[in-house]
Amino acid sequence: MASLADQLSLLLGPGRVSVTPSDLAAHSTDKWFAANPPDVVVHAESAEDVSKVLRFANENRIPVTPQGARVGYVGGCVPLSGGIALSVARMNRIIEIKPEDGVVVVEPGVITGHLQSEVRRLGWFYPPDPASLKECSLGGNIATNAGGPRCLKYGVTRHYVLGLEAVLADGSIVKAGGRCHKNKTGFDLVGLMVGSEGMLGVVTQATLRIIPHPPMRAMLSVGFGSFTEAANAVQQILGSGFLPSALEIADKFTLRAAREYLGESVTPQGEAHLLVEIDGQPESVKGELQQLADIVRGLGCIVLQEALGEEACEAFWKLRREFSYSLRNTGLIKLNEDIVVPRSRLVDLVEFAEQLQGEFGFPVASFGHAGDGNIHVNIMVPTMDDPAIRERAEEALDRLFHQIIDWNGAITGEHGIGIAKKRWWKDAIPPAAHQAHLRLKAALDPNGILNPGKFLG
Repeated sequence: MASLADQLSLLLGPGRVSVTPSDLAAHSTDKWFAANPPDVVVHAESAEDVSKVLRFANENRIPVTPQGARVGYVGGCVPLSGGIALSVARMNRIIEIKPEDGVVVVEPGVITGHLQSEVRRLGWFYPPDPASLKECSLGGNIATNAGGPRCLKYGVTRHYVLGLEAVLADGSIVKAGGRCHKNKTGFDLVGLMVGSEGMLGVVTQATLRIIPHPPMRAMLSVGFGSFTEAANAVQQILGSGFLPSALEIADKFTLRAAREYLGESVTPQGEAHLLVEIDGQPESVKGELQQLADIVRGLGCIVLQEALGEEACEAFWKLRREFSYSLRNTGLIKLNEDIVVPRSRLVDLVEFAEQLQGEFGFPVASFGHAGDGNIHVNIMVPTMDDPAIRERAEEALDRLFHQIIDWNGAITGEHGIGIAKKRWWKDAIPPAAHQAHLRLKAALDPNGILNPGKFLG
């Protein structure tokens, strides 16, 4: 009997199927620490390739793990059951950019930052901006409903997906939505696929909404004496009628790591840091910037810097993007949890993080998107290879997630559940909602071939 690789090569033609050790190793993991090799890697180049693979796999009960750029943080594309790693990375064409309709049509392997650059050249804007935008793909963004700092004003990936082409587990190609900005024709199949983490179908094409690019940006970089003061500034800014495009906050451990990595001179003073970004028409942005500066001065900030224009704002964002590298520079492993709390709980969250640090002995760094309550809580551990340390880290994570659930928060805002957060999944949603998920999965993938072993089982 022919091997799985030979059967797939016969089905798809040359150059699409690989069993080289390097390819199997590369497609065994993402940026989380779990790994398991597939039996074969398929490099799909079209929706027809994806359809043929899924029809064959469904008929033969072979597990399929859809993959894109493989830069997720929750093990979402780890092939836990072996089988086929189905990569859509080669499907990386921007098919159409049409500002007249306010849409772009893309394949799933297009890198997010590349799309942003291409539409920006035409004066248009694709707002979703995950931190990994220079390496993550739009298919992965859709699979996890990725966000980023601009979510406060502009929303997440879901708000920009107008239409999808997706292949279901039986190989059928489904088109949902379209290029109209309003569309209520039947059930929201597009919304069902966004955030489904590769368990309901494989996206092969997306029609995305773009908007006019704001002609001016401005920012404030503000240092405060305490996290409580910075969190209060967030509420005061929003309560004063402003809707910034981004409100980013960082705690004292994050700032101390940045000072060690970047130096005292470039890291803001204080025990908490707040970044405020606004955008719009030049004259209105200039006026709002001064009003916001007056607000934060009145709240007793330690240091305040202003930036006006693209280049000056990017200098502030460069510091924000260096926070992760600063934490890695400590030599500790960063367990990055993208939890979400109601915005009024920001101070409670950081105080709870300090309690975890005292109880378990691991430093905890908290920074992220204060405007929507999506804070990245990073438990810093020396290793995950020592069983005793790993057990203590898992206990700390368990405490964190159950506290978030008790506060009516969410266990993930951007990264997805994958396998990293699987054990908290049933606690995070009501039993009836859990059953509804299982019924949807059974209806669209009755043989359970798509991304098995993740949070649905």
